[in-house]
Amino acid sequence: MTMYDPPHPGELLKEGWLDALGLSVTAAATMLKVSRKTLSEIVNARAAISPEMAMRLEAAFGKSAESWLSHQAAYDLWQLRHRSADLGIRRMVLTA
Repeated sequence: MTMYDPPHPGELLKEGWLDALGLSVTAAATMLKVSRKTLSEIVNARAAISPEMAMRLEAAFGKSAESWLSHQAAYDLWQLRHRSADLGIRRMVLTA
């Protein structure tokens, strides 16, 4: 089932973990061993969660890497569905 307008996983990260644990982006980036800029871009929905970042988040917060990537895929597909006509692809139909 497709979620209606799913949030960017960076929003989930910020609200569910960083804010809940009282972590700044800088402190979390240090803990995850990534740059502050990298984490800031994710938290501000300007960058996607990569498989490597998903593994880092799993190690730090316990939520599975698959779950993080699933949130990212749901977000990406929702965004793309609203631009699918721009792809200019014609549906192929099999005839009997």
